[in-house]
Amino acid sequence: MELPSIERRTVLRSAFAGLAGAVVAAGTSACTTGEPNTMPAQDTAESTATQSSPAPRASGGRVLLAYFSRAGENYYYGGRTELDVGNTEVLAGMVSSLIACDVHRIVAADPYPDSYDAAVARNVREQDADARPAITSPLPSIDQYGTVLLASGVWNVRAPMIMSTFAESYDFNGKTIYPVTTHAMSGLGTTGRDYAASCPGATIGEGLAVRGEEVREVGPALEAWLRRAMLL
Repeated sequence: MELPSIERRTVLRSAFAGLAGAVVAAGTSACTTGEPNTMPAQDTAESTATQSSPAPRASGGRVLLAYFSRAGENYYYGGRTELDVGNTEVLAGMVSSLIACDVHRIVAADPYPDSYDAAVARNVREQDADARPAITSPLPSIDQYGTVLLASGVWNVRAPMIMSTFAESYDFNGKTIYPVTTHAMSGLGTTGRDYAASCPGATIGEGLAVRGEEVREVGPALEAWLRRAMLL
């Protein structure tokens, strides 16, 4: 059954507990494809929590969940499928139904193509150029947050370059960052290392990596991860 998705908007909203059904394979936020190091199989991921330097939740402040997700043609068990809602968006909806947080969708000023191959080609160009794709309607500040969940697919072993745009736009000093990914086979990829470099002074907590094809069945693993992070 299709889970309700987060509204496609970039404004913040508060979300409170109450698990919705189940949550980049053929998922929305592009992830590494089943063909390693070549494609961004948008939101493909394994239903497992991957540890990356477990860290305590930052003291004080609210929780922000900032995510980037891509719908359209996506990787799915070696093939392709069409997604109306990206896998990372589905996962973000599950997270926000379980914890009190503000949700911000990161939206590219130049939208990524629906075609999987075209999205892969663009991602390769952006990675090769170390690009910082522009974001529409960015947040004015994240000062009020002590904890930030950064969620996206894994594309060619790392988060889409637009996540670097977001991470480098704010001061994360003293905050705790939890990487969240949907993927085909790359898990968290290099997200922990990349966010540590982009966000000096931040603590990188244990990440959550979810296989895109299985995102809707991740409920128990998601709850366990949120408890370990002291967010639930």
